[in-house]
Amino acid sequence: MRFPRLSSRFRAILMAGTGAGLLLLAPSVQAQAPAPTVEPAAVVAAPAGSGPGLWVVRDADSTLYLFGTVHVLKPETAWGTRRVDQAFAAADEYWFEIADLNNQEGVVPLIQAKGLSPQRPLSSLLTVEEMADLDLAARTVGSTAAQLDPLRPWLASLQLALASIQKAGYVAANGGDQVLHARAAATGKPIKGFETAPQQIGFIADMSEEAQLAMLRSGLKEFDQAEAFLDRMVTAWSTGDVDGLDSLIGQEMKAESPEMYAVMLTRRNQAWADQIQTLLAGSGTAFISVGAGHLAGVDSLQAQLEQRGVRVERIRD
Repeated sequence: MRFPRLSSRFRAILMAGTGAGLLLLAPSVQAQAPAPTVEPAAVVAAPAGSGPGLWVVRDADSTLYLFGTVHVLKPETAWGTRRVDQAFAAADEYWFEIADLNNQEGVVPLIQAKGLSPQRPLSSLLTVEEMADLDLAARTVGSTAAQLDPLRPWLASLQLALASIQKAGYVAANGGDQVLHARAAATGKPIKGFETAPQQIGFIADMSEEAQLAMLRSGLKEFDQAEAFLDRMVTAWSTGDVDGLDSLIGQEMKAESPEMYAVMLTRRNQAWADQIQTLLAGSGTAFISVGAGHLAGVDSLQAQLEQRGVRVERIRD
């Protein structure tokens, strides 16, 4: 069976590391209110010898675990493993893309500044046919093209992507980062973040208009094709198929939008590798959880660390 190719907006939201901030964006736009606190959730155990990949970096007095998550999942997705549980329990502190997933301070003003453009509406950028497609997609989620018209392409694309994801039955509250963040909070140990929600929104909002329009146009063509692709992507992640993830996320994103690939993956991996080297200069054990797309491919976080002379080892059962 041939699966559809979905645009880089899905990859960015699901696994390329901006999921935490972008998935919190929807309630900010619609309700302008913080997301509810997520309670620790039970996770279905993966079959023996399976489960998402887990890596470790060690020196004389430091142990850092690297784990990739998908930011939206179905409740029945099986991804729990003993190796992840043991690594998580051993940690003295926890690192996520964002330290506080419920803190949206600064998000709404940023959306107003970078997400709205009534003087340059979508109707001035898209063809009549594309506006008709936008209206058709928008109506399936209770909106219209006229309501989306004042949005910049990145924000309109995001709204449609989130709607497609939710329509396919994937929920942010079941996402790996949400679940692990809630578990970390329950331990009372320190929780730290590599970035903030406004920073993450800025990554996509500051892309060129050309790249944003490419995202939106791809999204319109693929609006009804999400579920099969999402299922395939989550299967690759939950079974530890790193090469499969790279093919679905990194390679596809790089081919479709080199600008998004650089913004969402490469540059952020470089920045995070610098921060991880700083952690290694200290001591203790940390569990680091980021979007799974950051841990696959030639520009992965592991590759960035190895280029700096840091050995990264995959943990297997």
